[in-house]
Amino acid sequence: MGTIAASLMIAGGGGHSTGGAAMATPATPDKTGYGTPAPDATVRVGDTGIGKIIVDAEGRTLYLFEKDTSGKSTCYGQCAEEWPPYLTTAAPQAGEGAKADLISTTTRSDGSKQVVYGKWPLYYYHDDKKPGDTTGHDKEEFGAEWYALTAAGTKAAG
Repeated sequence: MGTIAASLMIAGGGGHSTGGAAMATPATPDKTGYGTPAPDATVRVGDTGIGKIIVDAEGRTLYLFEKDTSGKSTCYGQCAEEWPPYLTTAAPQAGEGAKADLISTTTRSDGSKQVVYGKWPLYYYHDDKKPGDTTGHDKEEFGAEWYALTAAGTKAAG
């Protein structure tokens, strides 16, 4: 890629735009795709080693961050790199076992939409490598605890 093209990509927020206005890329996806906005975000219940918890359509564990209050995310910068937000470009859907009335979105500071379950914005954990991994459960980082969620929208035991 030429220097001018690279400069334009950086200045234009990675090529994402809305009506000609530059928009920052919501989160930097890692090699697993965490942080990539899903047009068809689905929240469902999956059976894991710590029990039945909320997962995405592929079975990847979704976490709550106890520092988040009122359905708003407080995880940005380095936090969002390690705990990528579950982003969507459309209304999220309830899959098997999830409660549709608990699913919504919140708008992040960059304008992206993050999926919320109950009162909790949802995140992945960068060390979870495959569906069913729960390595982020009951972990303290960035000033508070992280937990997987139950279908009731509360932190999971285990």
